[in-house]
Amino acid sequence: MTIALSRLNFRDLGGLPAADGQRVRTGLIFRSEGPASFFDAHRAELAELGFRSICDLRSNVERTAAPNDWCGPGCRLLNLDMNTDLRAQGKEAWETLRLDPSPENAKRVMMENYRRMPGALHPYLPELVGALLTGDVPMMIHCTAGKDRTGVVIALLLSLIGVSQETILADYAKSDVFGENMRIAGSVEDGFRESFGFVPGETVIAMLIGTEQDFLVAALDEVDRQWDGVGQYFAAGGVDRELQNNIRTMMLEPR
Repeated sequence: MTIALSRLNFRDLGGLPAADGQRVRTGLIFRSEGPASFFDAHRAELAELGFRSICDLRSNVERTAAPNDWCGPGCRLLNLDMNTDLRAQGKEAWETLRLDPSPENAKRVMMENYRRMPGALHPYLPELVGALLTGDVPMMIHCTAGKDRTGVVIALLLSLIGVSQETILADYAKSDVFGENMRIAGSVEDGFRESFGFVPGETVIAMLIGTEQDFLVAALDEVDRQWDGVGQYFAAGGVDRELQNNIRTMMLEPR
């Protein structure tokens, strides 16, 4: 990873272990926070990586505020509106937290938010998988922070190709760097105040900007509950068993 990008919530999924001793291919799928965080040095390094597709999970409001204007004409832009993140739902989504800013309520809100994310992605599965299988790689998958919506999408793809939940959760935990960077920059309280009109307590802030494993587990458990597993989830979304096998073949290093 290049120097400037290494300071972001940005990484290649390559090298993660999967079933039967296989590993995820390097240079294929990257996960990232969104362009609101990109400086000129980041944009220059991203251009050098030659992305062929960008999977943008943000809402129209978020994209308007911070567009993907750094990628060239040869890059396919997939705007997959996963409007489940608290940033995407508008200030009214924060009213429940303003009225009850307890850690217990914050966790309840986040758990429910994560449970809805697989359903929000479901209509876009053919588009996402189609871009991968037609060779629009390297692909970057991102939202705003690169941990919530992105975390769920990455977890679903990795689950499909046989990466263990333990490995998925360990990769998810690395996205703590987003919150760490906010604290280093001194932008946490101002960011909450500007976006949502109030600043919750420190325990709640840590929960909202962090990577609590229970959140991602809630999303994966919802897939099991509603679709009886990740394979059925993809099949119900239009990605049949043959396409699923093709995804495994292209995402995993050869034996």
